[in-house]
Amino acid sequence: MIGKLRGKVDAIGEGFLIVDVHGVGYEVQASARALRNLKPGDEVSLTIDTHVREDAIRLFGFQSEFERSWFRTLQGVQGVGAKVALSVLGIMAPQDLASAVALGNWAAVEEAPGVGKKLAQRIVAELKDKTPSLSLSSLHVAGGATATAAPGATPSSLAAAEAISALTNLGYNPAQANAAVALASRELGEAADTAALIRRSLKELAK
Repeated sequence: MIGKLRGKVDAIGEGFLIVDVHGVGYEVQASARALRNLKPGDEVSLTIDTHVREDAIRLFGFQSEFERSWFRTLQGVQGVGAKVALSVLGIMAPQDLASAVALGNWAAVEEAPGVGKKLAQRIVAELKDKTPSLSLSSLHVAGGATATAAPGATPSSLAAAEAISALTNLGYNPAQANAAVALASRELGEAADTAALIRRSLKELAK
């Protein structure tokens, strides 16, 4: 199974690119959002999800392990296959999708081609409780990076520190993450776990 490809973009087509790895061209399906940022000749490193069928082997490429996790998790929803999952990720960055799920914003998901109202509502409903675990898994993707607390605002618990790290890896800067988690901690109390802090913080950051 192929888990990662590093090489040069040889060509870009409708929904795919060819990655030249030491003279071997790999056809990789990718989201519209990812393809917009690439052009022939670019050096690229993609995390790969390999789908093996009787009649074909398909490679799906992502810019991070976290994005691939969303791709896999989306397909756990009834009615969502690889095509629809890629379509959703084509209009929403992982942090935007995480926020939409946490806030129950199915209308944002519905904007993806091939996703109707009912399917968008199902995606948001079924993934709501899975968002925090995906966020925390990203802690091990960005080189073990963790958020640093703003001056005078040190996290008061392990849960708060983990929440700040997860939000930072979602793309928020440390100051934003620290402020949002501090507010969530005050509202939810010291007994709040990491998942609860992330959900409340995402709502604050989405304002």
